[in-house]
Amino acid sequence: MNLREQFDVPVPAIVLAEGEFGETGGKTANGVVTHSELFDARAVVDAETAGRTPADVLGTDDAPDVPIVESVEAALDAAPDARALVIGVAPAGGDLPDAWVADIEDAIRAGCDVVSGLHVFLSEDERWTELADEHGARLFDVRKPPGGDELRVGDGSVDEVAADVVLTLGTDCAVGKRTTTFELYRAAREAGLDAGWVATGQTGIMVGAHEGVVVDRVPADFAAGVVEDAVAAVGADHDLVFVEGQASLTHRAYSGVTLSILHGSWPDAVVLADEPGRTARTHFESFAVEGVDAERRLVEDLSDADVVAVSTWGDSAVEGERHDLPVANVYEDGGPAALLSAVRAGLADGRGTAEDAGSVTGE
Repeated sequence: MNLREQFDVPVPAIVLAEGEFGETGGKTANGVVTHSELFDARAVVDAETAGRTPADVLGTDDAPDVPIVESVEAALDAAPDARALVIGVAPAGGDLPDAWVADIEDAIRAGCDVVSGLHVFLSEDERWTELADEHGARLFDVRKPPGGDELRVGDGSVDEVAADVVLTLGTDCAVGKRTTTFELYRAAREAGLDAGWVATGQTGIMVGAHEGVVVDRVPADFAAGVVEDAVAAVGADHDLVFVEGQASLTHRAYSGVTLSILHGSWPDAVVLADEPGRTARTHFESFAVEGVDAERRLVEDLSDADVVAVSTWGDSAVEGERHDLPVANVYEDGGPAALLSAVRAGLADGRGTAEDAGSVTGE
């Protein structure tokens, strides 16, 4: 899915983050507000944090100074030019909360398109499709997997992609793979490189990835194939492709998805995202985090790529002494540029000479 093709970017938008803005459960809303190249957040809906500022709630100076309000009705008053409602929370259990129905209806009646990260698909519900048609609005379900005619097994065709492919993997879930991927992409663009990126989760699609699929909704046999297709599509238009990974190869619950992304993207280089203080896996406390060294061995055993850098949540200087790899924290000043520098050096080393990697290294 490429939402860039569906909108006149940037789109004035209202972000629905009810009960989760600034929390882990609102990571999609948080990412859209702070990072989206697609949606220009004009108001946030969250009764829990209404009246505060996004910078205060998210703890970052990068957040836009827009109002946080209690309802879509109030958001439309504050941002009458809004053209989209982004549903940035997927409640536990997967259902659409009854309390959100009136908010979504208000947005549609105002002519707003609805971009949903819900597990239920509004575009398959006659109630919502009829209301959208009546008011000239569109419904986008970003979690909806590709149709059967778009599914295929991986066949290695990604090997023909001329662009350099850089995959972000991690030592666990929720260690910053999407943020690292986006920051690398943004740093590359700022450095004048012809870069694009591929999302494998709903947040990345809403932030504005050039191609994306929520890969954990794709039947297992076809996951590598859909990733291949996304990488090939972005690689056809760009010299450098960054790919967002999911979970980790050492994760007993989710490693199948991780391996499908590794094999589907067949990267030239890999960056590992890591939270150094984490010992137990998020939501799986009985599973230990194996760490950077174990993950690196698996990546390099199961692909032709080298791990070229670590994206850490910790102090980059301290973590740099622990690993035989370049380390950077994308939240530190100069962190994204430092990580990109390590990636460019790794790509050049992988080709034997810097001249062979000129499109990426700039040399």
